[in-house]
Amino acid sequence: MKPKLHFLGAAGTVTGSRYLLEYDGFRLLIDCGLFQGVKRLRERNWQAFPVEPKTINAVALTHAHIDHSGYLPRLIKQGYAGPVYATAGTRDLCGVLLPDSGHLQEEEAKLANRRGYSKHTPALPLYTEEEGRRALHSFRDVAFHERTEVGPMRLTWRRAGHIIGASSIEVEVGGRRICFSGDVGRPDDPVMKAPETLPDTDYLIAESTYGDRRHPGIAVEEQLGEVVRRTAERGGVLLIPAFAVGRAQTLLYLLSSLRRRDAIPRMPIFLNSPMANSATEIFWNHADEHRLSEAECEAVNEDVTFVQTVEQSKRLNMRRGPMIIVSASGMLTGGRILHHLQAFGDHHRNTILLCGYQAEGTRGRTLMDGADHLKFFGSYHRIRAEVDVLDGLSAHADYREIGDWLARSDLHPKVYVTHGEPAAADAFRRYLHDRFGWTATVAELGEVIDL
Repeated sequence: MKPKLHFLGAAGTVTGSRYLLEYDGFRLLIDCGLFQGVKRLRERNWQAFPVEPKTINAVALTHAHIDHSGYLPRLIKQGYAGPVYATAGTRDLCGVLLPDSGHLQEEEAKLANRRGYSKHTPALPLYTEEEGRRALHSFRDVAFHERTEVGPMRLTWRRAGHIIGASSIEVEVGGRRICFSGDVGRPDDPVMKAPETLPDTDYLIAESTYGDRRHPGIAVEEQLGEVVRRTAERGGVLLIPAFAVGRAQTLLYLLSSLRRRDAIPRMPIFLNSPMANSATEIFWNHADEHRLSEAECEAVNEDVTFVQTVEQSKRLNMRRGPMIIVSASGMLTGGRILHHLQAFGDHHRNTILLCGYQAEGTRGRTLMDGADHLKFFGSYHRIRAEVDVLDGLSAHADYREIGDWLARSDLHPKVYVTHGEPAAADAFRRYLHDRFGWTATVAELGEVIDL
């Protein structure tokens, strides 16, 4: 009997990470993410899951980002009753992310119903904040490097950098070894430690988010400082949409470092995202996974004002610059950043600084591509603020960095390329063949392979 692998997500797109590994009647789901981006992708979240959730025996998560964990409450709502295996860092972050995801969906449904811009009557959330919180009861902690018996399979988690708790997962089953890369971090990330090497494996499921691009060889801290100084000279507001987990903490550290060196003016720095506030505390508590000292963490806490309540958030919109607001979400898909965009986006003194990857169909991508109007809250809003992009702050390794990581791992696998837009995935497939001589295939959604 051979193991079977089903590609249920992250094929042809960078979101919706879901892989079903099947052996001898046992079903393991690796990652359980939401589809994000363009409408045709988001609509997949409302479709029936490709296999009956009650027939899945266990779930294992590579990390906590919503495109890898955010479908869990929905899966449980549809009947899944098994355990969810994850590292302690992933469990802690999901404790913030999943209830917040449900809350945002509830708020968006309420707003759509109030303003009448949904095609559905009434508009409903995919799941609620309470359902997101209940999903946490299914979590079971695993330790890095220790084999965990899950039915007939043996799983090992190895640090992948990227964010706290992020892992590559090795599965041994049916005489085969399969490695799921997860999202791979960068070797020289200013905050996170480098990803650990992998053991030799028969099959590698490899991400390709930056499969056709290199990160620019620039000093990110200096580029950030230049944007801050330019905005401050105009007396403007610097809006930085940032992923609450990972990107926000890196930005706060860089801003604090610049401020401590007097490389930027001593303007107020606000972190306006309850989820990012909680994620920052979790980040400090997992010191073994990042590079920052206790003193550097304390400096960030001293230099940044952490905004908590809705009333405090609203008051920010009444302030004048210069000031810096870091707020979620990183691709402008929702959250408090949209209210700040409404308040500050239509003035030339202000700056919107996009950081890292902007997926197809998101407002961040639309803005990056030069749009001067954005639709949110049911109507179009003019954007006259300067738009800049901080390219070097991505938490994903580029194709060369992943290639160097794989070279250090000394692998000889058959590769299935996932988690990339079509052009990036195909470019990465060619790169792996040309550099290593490996057989590499771009996975297709719904594809099932015998291992």
